[in-house]
Amino acid sequence: MLDEPAEPDRRPAEPATAADGPAPRPRRWPTRRRDLTVLGCFLLAAVWVTSQIWLNPAGRVARLYSSDPAQVQYFLAHSVRVVLHGEFPFFTDRLNYPDGVNLMANTAILGLGIPMVPVTLLFGPAVSFVLLVTLALAGTAFAWYWVLSRHVVRTPFAAVVGGWFLGFSPAMLSHANWHPNIISQFLLPFIVWRVIMLTRSTRPVRDGLVLALLVTYQAFINEEILLFTALACGVFLIAVLVQEPGRWSAAWRPVGVGVLVCGVVTAALLAYPLYTQFVGPGAYHGLSDTVRNYGNDVAAFFNPGSATLGGNERGNADLAPNYSEENAFFGWGLMLLSIGIVWWLRRDLVVRALAATGLFFAVLSLGEQVSYWNRGAVWGPWDLLVRAPLLDAVVPTRFGLITTVTIGLLLAKAVDRAWTLPVARPRTVRRLVAAGLAVALIPIFPVPLRVGYRPAPPKFITSGQWERYVHDGQTVVPIPVPDMGHTNGMRWAAVTELSFRIPGGYFLAPRNGNTGDPGRFGGRPSGVGDLLADVASTGRSGTLTDRERRRALDELRYWRAAILVLPLKEHNAEALRRTVEQFAGPPQRVSDVWVWDVRALTGGTS
Repeated sequence: MLDEPAEPDRRPAEPATAADGPAPRPRRWPTRRRDLTVLGCFLLAAVWVTSQIWLNPAGRVARLYSSDPAQVQYFLAHSVRVVLHGEFPFFTDRLNYPDGVNLMANTAILGLGIPMVPVTLLFGPAVSFVLLVTLALAGTAFAWYWVLSRHVVRTPFAAVVGGWFLGFSPAMLSHANWHPNIISQFLLPFIVWRVIMLTRSTRPVRDGLVLALLVTYQAFINEEILLFTALACGVFLIAVLVQEPGRWSAAWRPVGVGVLVCGVVTAALLAYPLYTQFVGPGAYHGLSDTVRNYGNDVAAFFNPGSATLGGNERGNADLAPNYSEENAFFGWGLMLLSIGIVWWLRRDLVVRALAATGLFFAVLSLGEQVSYWNRGAVWGPWDLLVRAPLLDAVVPTRFGLITTVTIGLLLAKAVDRAWTLPVARPRTVRRLVAAGLAVALIPIFPVPLRVGYRPAPPKFITSGQWERYVHDGQTVVPIPVPDMGHTNGMRWAAVTELSFRIPGGYFLAPRNGNTGDPGRFGGRPSGVGDLLADVASTGRSGTLTDRERRRALDELRYWRAAILVLPLKEHNAEALRRTVEQFAGPPQRVSDVWVWDVRALTGGTS
């Protein structure tokens, strides 16, 4: 259904005669060298983008919102336990003990974490994280280049342009510091191409099986991106059929058979994981209200992303939910170029379908309230879909990722058309095209991700000194208690391959603790957790009431706490120490931490 290079002549070649000489060998190396060169360039670009983190993976992290990288590193360590210890992959009680966390409902990235187990074991989860980001950017760019060059465009340069943009777009850069699961889109071009191939397949059972395997693997990388891919393919195919209904008569049978095979096989492979996700302990239905309302500002489409050459963090502050969700920042140049491409190639069926698909999801990405420069909020069409099954777990701003893909494909098709125009002076045309691309793409050229610094895990943890206090079924309680804003304790556990359990943490769980409730960040409310979080942020330590002391001790017993651990260099450490002393008594200094041995208070042995 997409335009593609002419099929090679598959008729058997006439046998060579002695007069003809030896049959010429296929020229494969030039294509392979080109592919390797493109892959090398994409890898260099990805290393450039992540260079500041590579300088010190364990000590550098995204300058804002450092909780997401800590969560990813925890999940990478979980994959190690799955492989080495046979731990259940879809649920764990090592986080948020004793309630546990439904990992299928929290994007545990098993599809990425398990292949990364050797790296995580040898170098730690921090190195695995930055390597994963680097490979995700380069791998996504190269996957799109490969599919475009083989199936969509005739000109290698067009495939390079499309692959570059789709791997290093402002939206991809925005997520790179926080969400490697979202930028790991290297399966998407193959899924999209297999869907298109179903429309003219002569072997729909085989093609449906191949598609099922791709879909299943993508489900263990990121289900939201998989859902977006399905929605985008559906809207694109509808846009094609609306323009040429006659195509349906030839396509319905292979599409029907292929989709049926894909659905049956995928359902069989994912039945138990999805059962755990939607019905198992800790399952939730729908996101928290805060995330559900995340939408793009109309002005965002005309500004470069913050992680680009022309980006302005302060200027973008009110145009996206936060800096990790800049999903629609293309800049004026690219927006005008995209509109120009659609107008120029308006007679092309595929271009019209791509434009309709991109516009449709751009509108949905505005969310329930549409605003321009953070003003004049009015009703948005997403309000009609926000409570629909499956869509109630979608962050609407991320529909901009679909618009990004359509723009990348439009760029590839436009360059390909310009490069193959039958004109008298092709070099002049190509120079004009290159100039237009430069004007549009240079402002959104990637720059190294901005990073901040974080404290290394305490030697008390990394040296294993904690082991003499903690027995199986007991917990280490980091101070402050892990939550959305305090995830250092999750990093401590990750560097030990989750050898100890911790209460609290950063994850999604049912709002009221009942399976099926709407989601919220974190487990059940904790009085001592909230108290210590407030002290950590303000530095003020007040006098606890008898009720507060009793509640704190009750929570320690519920967590089966063995020790409380406060690093000496923790922010506002002195105020935190004074507060904890009021319900746990005086601490003992061990190595670089304060330790409270509370086993006698919680029913353990000391």
